[in-house]
Amino acid sequence: MVKFFQYLRTDTFRKNLIGAIIGLTVFLLLIIFGLNTYTRHDESIAVPDLRGIPIDEAVKKLQADGFEYDLDSVYQVDAKPGLVIEQDPDPATKVKKNRTLYLTIITRVAPEVAFPDLIEKTFVEARAVLNSYGIKLGDTTYIPDIAKDVVLDVKFGNERLNAGRPIPKGSTVDLVLGDGRGDSEVQVPDLTGLTLEQAKFALQGNSLTLGAVNYMGLVTDTAGATVISQTPTPTDPKVSIGTPINIALTNQQ
Repeated sequence: MVKFFQYLRTDTFRKNLIGAIIGLTVFLLLIIFGLNTYTRHDESIAVPDLRGIPIDEAVKKLQADGFEYDLDSVYQVDAKPGLVIEQDPDPATKVKKNRTLYLTIITRVAPEVAFPDLIEKTFVEARAVLNSYGIKLGDTTYIPDIAKDVVLDVKFGNERLNAGRPIPKGSTVDLVLGDGRGDSEVQVPDLTGLTLEQAKFALQGNSLTLGAVNYMGLVTDTAGATVISQTPTPTDPKVSIGTPINIALTNQQ
């Protein structure tokens, strides 16, 4: 141990220590400068703002600044195709040259979607479904039906559109809805052979009313008398709802 401490006080030890310190210092400096050169520490540039410009113009800017790029696309209804809508990294971010920028553009071709089933859905429900599928609502027309504001048919380009048919996203469809009033005209039922009570029930089921009641010949049993004639007749054109139907009854067979 005494010899070790004596060695520490010799010129040989001091020379070796100084040499080791110098060598370590040079080694660390080489590493620091080497990393700076390898990573191009002082060569970072700001990412340009490419959002809202056509992709052709964006590509020219990227190439002029020495960037690589990768493209993805989405479809948006009523949006101009070919525009950059998103980018990564964000504008003004400091990056190295040759960095790859990821751009999202609006596609020029609308993807197709399978048309949903809207029949018997309410107008409010159908509008919400169309919105979720990215389909536009066009005209709405009403036809006589007891169901009010319920979808009875769907038109696409003046053709009937069935559920499951593929159509381009962003297309416009027209809805045919019920007006809640039902058909304004009905066909007169055939009352021949019915009793008075049966005739009343048949007329009520067809939204018609009983008009004049006449008995033909000798009628001894009014409850058992049956209809032998009526006006209007079943062969006449349709009549308005509530039209009175005149009948004649008899006991004669």
